[in-house]
Amino acid sequence: MCGFAGVVGPGSFDAALIGSMGHSLSHRGPDGQGEWRDPAARIALVHRRLSILDLSPAGAQPMNSADGRWVIAFNGEIYDHADLRTALEADAPRSWRGHSDTEVLLEAIAAWGVESALSRCNGMFALAAWDRRERSLVLARDRTGEKPLYVGAVGPDLVFASELKAFRRHPAWRHAVDPNALGWLLEMGYVPAPWSIHPGVFKLPAGSLLRLSAHDAEWRPCVSGFLRRAERWWKLEDLVAKAKASPWKDGEQAALAAVKETIDDAVRLRMLADVSVGALLSGGIDSTLVVASMARQSSRPVRTFTVGFEVPAIDEAGQALATARHLGTQHTQVDLPAEAALSLVSRLPEVYDEPFADAAQLPAILVAEAARRQVVVALTGDGGDEVFHGYQRYLDAERNWSGIGRLPHAVRCVMAGGLRLAGRACPAGETRSRLIRQAGRIGVRDIEEYGAALMRLPGARGAPHAGDPAWPGVPTALSGAGVGERLRFLDQAFSLPEGIHAKLDRASMSVGLELRVPLLDLRLLELAWRMPPQWHARDGVGKRLLRQLAREAAPPGTALRRKQGFDVPVSAWLRGPLRDWAESLLSPSALAREPLLDPLHVRALWEDHLARRADHGYALWALLMFRSWSEHHA
Repeated sequence: MCGFAGVVGPGSFDAALIGSMGHSLSHRGPDGQGEWRDPAARIALVHRRLSILDLSPAGAQPMNSADGRWVIAFNGEIYDHADLRTALEADAPRSWRGHSDTEVLLEAIAAWGVESALSRCNGMFALAAWDRRERSLVLARDRTGEKPLYVGAVGPDLVFASELKAFRRHPAWRHAVDPNALGWLLEMGYVPAPWSIHPGVFKLPAGSLLRLSAHDAEWRPCVSGFLRRAERWWKLEDLVAKAKASPWKDGEQAALAAVKETIDDAVRLRMLADVSVGALLSGGIDSTLVVASMARQSSRPVRTFTVGFEVPAIDEAGQALATARHLGTQHTQVDLPAEAALSLVSRLPEVYDEPFADAAQLPAILVAEAARRQVVVALTGDGGDEVFHGYQRYLDAERNWSGIGRLPHAVRCVMAGGLRLAGRACPAGETRSRLIRQAGRIGVRDIEEYGAALMRLPGARGAPHAGDPAWPGVPTALSGAGVGERLRFLDQAFSLPEGIHAKLDRASMSVGLELRVPLLDLRLLELAWRMPPQWHARDGVGKRLLRQLAREAAPPGTALRRKQGFDVPVSAWLRGPLRDWAESLLSPSALAREPLLDPLHVRALWEDHLARRADHGYALWALLMFRSWSEHHA
């Protein structure tokens, strides 16, 4: 796990610039910095190392292939590197410098080509691989987007990096905000690929690669141009189609056994490290199953970490402690009182680098800091809801659409109009907000628009984004599926990369902690899509397969728990300890500095929230994350 950056163009000759870009990513790799440049090709790479496998200099980067053709800067982990090493040795005898997964990945690229090598990797990664013979650069990102990678033009140079911090070190950098990206942020709580918050800088989408050459330093792409150049080396829709064409036929008990066996192997692979390994434990089903698997496979007590809150409705610390005792872990609890939130929010613009609006980022930072004091690697239960149908909104959507979806669109439009009129006739408050929100959902044209409407944050508004090239279409294999399955696909394709993964990556890497996510193992993803929908959800209960496994591994009652995770009472905090901070960012004078925001709308949201006429906590958090980021970086 590391961070890297690079420059193609005249800036590659500037040793101070390259060094500074690397230093800006030192939190991602506190164990050392390596640099490489090819003056004739006008390219330079810088890498910050977090030593996980092969702590010796043999694992340092940038790394040259044995044949001298390829140079790589790589961030992530290839969990099946031992199997790939064996396959490479079967092809031809080799003399290895060390036992790092980086060397295995590099030699796989040299032997099999980039796309073939990546398709054989089970892991999380972002990489830059320079082909010295062809003088071409390949940038690539893992299947579900666990690791970030930005690319764009800055002055005369093409720049790429793990975080935007490195771009800002370039002398030609000029701060600007892309209104389309801002629109997405206020609508979704994050900026999806291919946008970044800055115009002309893009996120490489999950499962994609980009081929560039030296003359591309003059490249000035738009979003559509960038997407035309990015190639998909892996597609979720292909996996879904393959899984649906080969449904599971061996019965539910056999499926349970297969899921348990695959989870165990995914956990086993992610426990392999030359440094200390622990786990984040929320007390819910997913993290409990991961820790239980770790406990079965570990010769010593697993070190676990959780966050406690002073609000009983969201506090899972007691359940996490009970689980830790049940599994015999060495447990650490860190508390997040409301007063401590203020000290954390001031750090968010630097930690997240790009405005990001999931308030669970606060406990994510806190628990990452606590874990890093004892371990270097931590496993998490994230991904279980997206893979195994765990979100309540999947179930609610199925129930609601089964009724309104039968009605003709014209009838639903009339109903939506009636709800809007009723909402406007109500006094400002929760009832009015709910009616207007429901009107926007039932007036959609079809099931796909309904699913998309459920994923949007209510209330916030910025500059409208132009078009939806980032919004994935539901694959043909799901054309007859219910809205719950469609939402699960959209979450995997859209929300995971720049939502869940961005939250985890920035929080953990801000303190040099590597997080690994076994429930997003490719084999589990495919296995889950092979299962019939009724095995995932039935009678208003989701995640049935994992719940059945939890009955064997967890304390009594865990299998019945609803999804909670590391949530925070953001609405209450904005009326309490965070009120002054929020008011300073949303005051009329402050909003006057933001031409892309509608100040009257923002003030109305804020004042309604303070007066308890409505709960706009999530919408306000998105606005506050943008405003805080803007004040910090502009």
